[in-house]
Amino acid sequence: QVQLVESGGGLVQAGGSLRLSCADSGRAFSEYSMGWFRQTPGKEREFVGSISWSTRSTKYADFVKGRFTISRDDAKSTVYLQMNDLTPEDTAVYYCAARYRSFMNYNYWGQGTQVTVSS
Repeated sequence: QVQLVESGGGLVQAGGSLRLSCADSGRAFSEYSMGWFRQTPGKEREFVGSISWSTRSTKYADFVKGRFTISRDDAKSTVYLQMNDLTPEDTAVYYCAARYRSFMNYNYWGQGTQVTVSS
């Protein structure tokens, strides 16, 4: 029912900004909580942030430090990750994920979009 496609990745200089988008082709987007994760070669996937399905409550990893903002547009079935003040440590493949309402596991994943931050 859920098919996620990320976009918006690319090359940016340190201190710059980038906005990632994740579009869902499914029918019931508004009833899914959405998350963003990232992964670098040879390392485990890392949680970035999430936004809930009902109250739109957001959570962020400690390394975000107020730099990132997650939002969603249910009319467009799209979730966004606005990233500001980027550093080279933010370089990774960023993945969009979905879980139904408050289900404990993210069981739908996109294919990822590359973000590269230069010094």
